[in-house]
Amino acid sequence: MLQAEVDQYIARHGSSTFNYKQVCHAIGHESPASQRTVALYLAELAFDGVIIETAPGLYKAPTRTVKAQGVFVRRSNGKNSVITDNDGEEIFIAERNSMHALNGDRVEITIAARVKGREAEAEVTDIIEKKEQTFIGTLKVDKYFAYLLTDSKFLATDIFIPRAKLHGGKTGDKAIVRITHWPEDAKNPQGEVVDILGVAGENTTEQHAILAEFGLPYRYPEAVEKAADAIGAGITDEVVAAREDLRDVTTFTIDPRDAKDFDDALSIRKLPGGNYEVGVHIADVTHYVKPGSIIDREAEKRATSVYLVDRVVPMLPEHLSNGICSLRPDEDKLTFSAIFEMTPEAKVVKSRICRTVTRSNRRFTYEEAQDVIETGKGDFADEILTLDKLAKQLRKARYDNGSVDFDRVEVRFDTDENGHPTSVFFKESKDANKLIEEFMLLANRTVAAAIGVVPKRKKPKAFVYRVHDSPDAERLENLAELARAFGFKIKTKGTPADINRSINKMLVDVKGRGEENFLSTLAIRSMAKAIYTTTNIGHYGLGFEYYTHFTSPIRRYPDMMVHRLLERYLAGGRSVNLEKLEEECKHSSDMEQLAANAERASIKYKQVEYMGDHLGEVYKGIISGVTEWGLYVELDDNKCEGLVPMRDLADDYYDFDAKNYCLIGRKYNNRYRLGDPVQVQVARADLQKKQLDFVIVDEKHPARSLDALAAPKPGARPRTVEKPGKKKRKGRR
Repeated sequence: MLQAEVDQYIARHGSSTFNYKQVCHAIGHESPASQRTVALYLAELAFDGVIIETAPGLYKAPTRTVKAQGVFVRRSNGKNSVITDNDGEEIFIAERNSMHALNGDRVEITIAARVKGREAEAEVTDIIEKKEQTFIGTLKVDKYFAYLLTDSKFLATDIFIPRAKLHGGKTGDKAIVRITHWPEDAKNPQGEVVDILGVAGENTTEQHAILAEFGLPYRYPEAVEKAADAIGAGITDEVVAAREDLRDVTTFTIDPRDAKDFDDALSIRKLPGGNYEVGVHIADVTHYVKPGSIIDREAEKRATSVYLVDRVVPMLPEHLSNGICSLRPDEDKLTFSAIFEMTPEAKVVKSRICRTVTRSNRRFTYEEAQDVIETGKGDFADEILTLDKLAKQLRKARYDNGSVDFDRVEVRFDTDENGHPTSVFFKESKDANKLIEEFMLLANRTVAAAIGVVPKRKKPKAFVYRVHDSPDAERLENLAELARAFGFKIKTKGTPADINRSINKMLVDVKGRGEENFLSTLAIRSMAKAIYTTTNIGHYGLGFEYYTHFTSPIRRYPDMMVHRLLERYLAGGRSVNLEKLEEECKHSSDMEQLAANAERASIKYKQVEYMGDHLGEVYKGIISGVTEWGLYVELDDNKCEGLVPMRDLADDYYDFDAKNYCLIGRKYNNRYRLGDPVQVQVARADLQKKQLDFVIVDEKHPARSLDALAAPKPGARPRTVEKPGKKKRKGRR
């Protein structure tokens, strides 16, 4: 009777939220016993998905009609769904009820009557808007037909291709295919070849396939290249006269050894009173790339350069990025500069932002500059040593004010003439890297404050900020709890500076210990992602109230946006349209994330390719991830990461403890926790899926090996395990 009254209340309550007390008051049952019953019943309804818990103890009825609209999510495992517009709920769609909608399509659905204890289910009744998309895979061409074996995680079937739509594709070619038709009664869609990337397995082909997978361009439009080639340096007397001429000031660049696009340079000179004038000079890209031009439109669309393992896919054509705009030595260049007067203690006395003409005296690699710092000898040694001293003082002040010190090792590969990885090395951030980083941070911070800080009763102008939100509270609490188990204390309350200082102390104290990777990884995961936006909330990780990106306009479109806004506002111009600027910021953030995903996929591909030459070999590593489908292990020697599938933990049945990041054996209570050292053997290397599989062979359990995996668990059916040289197993948990 009581539950029926609650059901009636929910049915007539509409879309407003409610808690158990409100329900009890409305239906006239307010005794403690009734309140307990109603509270438990509401929790049960929420667990079954009948109602939605919007906050702890606060509920609402799903705002559904029989029909709804949303975005279709297709998965290769068959677990398709629709995320509804009304309440963002994910509703299961069986393949037979999908109308062959593709991932990202906008659809209309009819929702089936809810069955208690079962997840909601619906049927697609109309595809309202099809998302333009393509699929990448390997062609198989037979006598009368052809098809694409897709690499996609969003499509479980191959794509049938009429021979007339192959556009020259042959068996073994990697191709991009667009679905043109999917007959209602057909298992496979039909499509046509959009582009042939090359022979599957070849290095350039696979790198281009990674770019195409994320919707990123892999070649430059000819018309854009042609427009760029027509641009000259144009450093005339008239142009120079309108700028501050700093060509006589000692200036140099410090960049990676393989860099060609030098978009920043430093200058330094001693002033009569004993202070230093330090200039951060940035390539004046927007002098050459005009708003709305064909080059600008292409740069805006790309939003960023993409850095794969063995190549750069530039945002700007090479004539600009590596030529006219690049601050190459012994060439006059147009620059946009942030210039600081600093005391010997690195206190900024005053600063100015202006357009300049500069001339680099020397191009240093990071290794060359580091050698000068370590030996005190070499070209411009006094200038580099002074800048290094100032940078270290700036860095100390930044950390004292709560900036987080995440110093992660980056993996790089040496490759042969075919792009095949032959060895792995690590890119570490040394003093020379940190010198450049510190002055770029100072310039970015100064530019943001120059526009963001406004007098009282003045309205701030629309601007591009690089912001970083505070950590997720639950993740921070979890990090603090796990750190405590290792004897480290992390604050979860207090000012951001207090919290970050405690994280920094933990990161310093944990260095060299077994749990270093575990705790530093969790610390990074607790942080939000930095984005571009017009709404300034500050940069939590750096501890800056105002921050932007000004220093890399050759490779980041937001920096070009900042340069244009600076020019406009420094000349007294009015604020630009806020909504349009925010749209551009969001696009840049989205493209940055896609580029980062492609970069990670490129590294993963090379890791799998490299480890494919080492099947059967044994390595020491650290558990870098724990999931319900197995353990991820990062190898000590080369930082390659692979999976130990749950199915290959053959000595016991393991349960996943999500809160403590570990797997626990039911019978023997063996535990595998994030950060634990293990010994593994390389079992499988699947280049197509970019998957690397290991098996545990550590000293505690010497029976584990590729041979041991062939032995079934008690009561399990026998199975085989791929040994080096054997055919790869199909399927994956």
